[in-house]
Amino acid sequence: MIDLNILAKHESESVEWKEHGDDPNVTQSIVKTIAAFANDIANTGGGYVVCGAKESKDEYGFPKVLFTGLFPNRFAEIENTVLAWCRDRISPSLAPKVVPLENPEVPGTRILVFVVHATEDAHTFRDKEKNCYYVRMGQNTIEARNGILRELLEKKTKKTPFDRLINQEATLEDIDLTYFRDQLSEMGLLFPNKPLEDYFSDQEKIAEFVAPLFGKLPLDNQLRPRNFTLLMFGKKKTLSRLFMESYTILSIYPGTDRSETIAERYELTGTIIQQVAKAVDLLNLQCNTIYDKTSNKPNQRKYPERAVKEAVVNAIVHRDYEILEPNRITVFSDRIEIRSIGTLHWGVNREKFRAGEASAKWRNQTFAYLFNKLHLSQSEGQGIPTIFRAMKEEGCPEPQFDIEEDSVTCILPAHPRHTMMPRGC
Repeated sequence: MIDLNILAKHESESVEWKEHGDDPNVTQSIVKTIAAFANDIANTGGGYVVCGAKESKDEYGFPKVLFTGLFPNRFAEIENTVLAWCRDRISPSLAPKVVPLENPEVPGTRILVFVVHATEDAHTFRDKEKNCYYVRMGQNTIEARNGILRELLEKKTKKTPFDRLINQEATLEDIDLTYFRDQLSEMGLLFPNKPLEDYFSDQEKIAEFVAPLFGKLPLDNQLRPRNFTLLMFGKKKTLSRLFMESYTILSIYPGTDRSETIAERYELTGTIIQQVAKAVDLLNLQCNTIYDKTSNKPNQRKYPERAVKEAVVNAIVHRDYEILEPNRITVFSDRIEIRSIGTLHWGVNREKFRAGEASAKWRNQTFAYLFNKLHLSQSEGQGIPTIFRAMKEEGCPEPQFDIEEDSVTCILPAHPRHTMMPRGC
């Protein structure tokens, strides 16, 4: 039995309230949301679409649900139309459970609840001859695009993650062999008695939790590198050709916004290891120290280097490399903004992430594992907590995270002592 009062307290990820459902635009919105609940990218198990109710606020400004209700003729019309659309416009089709409830607030009307369970399929909704995937993000139903679509399809159809895909346009010639040997030695994965050629195989693994560096495609007997092999050990000209937007732009402004006429700009290219190294070197110059003899901590750094390094590694390692846009790092006089392309992994709770308490669930697991071997990052899931801890220990304000549909920006505020200093000091 469904309890409307309990539903009213549910998180918005799993409940959608609709006052009316007879308008075609509203019906379309209902059916898109039903498809999104069935796709269940947020791992809620599904959701409820409640017709005959709307969200409002009480006298104190807190959320409140008003049960306006539906009259019998509208009730049947909405039920039949929505079920027909679920059958004809969703693929694979859906048949949500329909639960009619008495309206506790308006006698003579009823509440119509569509109960949608998560499925093992990825469902599309057809709108004007175009089939689109929809997912639930917070209280909104949105079209799944770019990285979100990729994550949905990975979850539903077990597609190979981007970092482990065999790249059809590359060969062994695209790997920088000297750089590969140096980095493997740095990881402690290079064995003196083992020829370098032995690593270039579709069977040999360089580590237990890493796929072979190369693979073979059906009908193609040629060894081809995987995407992680290229992005970590590829030649610069190869990376520019195959991953044109997979670089980082670093800008430095003297003030607190982009209105300054003078700014420094760097384009950080090469492998993702090289990008991290270049970015960290440039940003460490911003972690300068101010001396105050009246303070019990006279030497005060503007930013903790550990927090800066972890934020850069997270941004480059866990970005969505299928979105054609570079990462951006912007330095202002009072903060550093590190923008990583691609939103959070579908399994990460946003509020827990913002508080530094989210459980580990990232894309590009191979990158994360090898960067840990290079001692460039913490073990899996510890990067964000490390940023919080380093900022706190240095006396800086907490880091902030701006989570958008296509990016995540980590904002590191400067230590208050530095923000009070006159410009140019």
